Amino acid sequence: MFDLVIIGGGPAGLTAGIYAQRARLKTVLLEKQMVGGQIAISDVIENYPGFPSISGAGLMEKFEEHARGLGLEIRFADVADITVEDEVKVIKTSEGEIRAKAVIIATGAKPKRLGVPGEKELTGKGVSYCATCDGPFFRNLKVMVVGGGDTAVKEAVYLSRIASKVYIVHRRDKFRAEKMHQEKLESTPNIERITCHILKEIKSENNLVKSVVLEDMKTCEKKEIEAEGVFIFVGINPTTDFVDVDKDSGGFIKTSARMETSTPGIFAAGDCRTTPLLQVATAVGDGAIAAASAIEYVEEFETRAKNV
Repeated sequence: MFDLVIIGGGPAGLTAGIYAQRARLKTVLLEKQMVGGQIAISDVIENYPGFPSISGAGLMEKFEEHARGLGLEIRFADVADITVEDEVKVIKTSEGEIRAKAVIIATGAKPKRLGVPGEKELTGKGVSYCATCDGPFFRNLKVMVVGGGDTAVKEAVYLSRIASKVYIVHRRDKFRAEKMHQEKLESTPNIERITCHILKEIKSENNLVKSVVLEDMKTCEKKEIEAEGVFIFVGINPTTDFVDVDKDSGGFIKTSARMETSTPGIFAAGDCRTTPLLQVATAVGDGAIAAASAIEYVEEFETRAKNV
């Protein structure tokens, strides 16, 4: 029986682990793939206090080192289901069953797919959702970035240092990214901005991306552009299917200000919950609040157990 099980090893989960260890809770953090989460594959982070510029992997290494230094146990396992038996949370994983007094869900989210023809078939063959991971394969080639937010604009600038030409396509007439990122976009000569267009199809040759078809949202006219790579950044889907708590229409977990879900003793933090801002800084805050709430819940749990 653990006091606390944290599911997810990104900024929110690792922060919660740090607070839990300092409170001397018997804690284990479960991570499906790699410690650090989605932010670990980000090329550069420039808005996390104390680090004017650092790679996502570099920042998450510091988080992990801090948490492990306090004695946090980290296990690699996939969580399939969470049930409650007499207040005890039963977590079913690929490595067996774990029981805990409290749970913090910090599983983050995965990139959204557009669902256009060619996307699924060509994923890994020119279609990517991670410029840092796959950008080097497109050195001196033409690539297209789809999206208009911070991630899309940042990754377009990153790719401009590798590719010969970068097209960035956005369905609206203005980009939504921070002004600083937009300034970098505008000052990069080999990036061409294409607004008010949507991606309709990705075409291939010899089972590799060869070109893309765009549609003008104002005139409905279509045009084909040559590109060997397509990087898609159009939002995220939360990783929350394994837990039965109240969620919004997008599948994000609803929480109180104390990160409480609709099930007592289960908390949520970071990008997997309904939040107005998806940033490392806010995930860290969520993790700290969730841990503080979980610590209080565990103390109350033990008091109730003694009085039975």
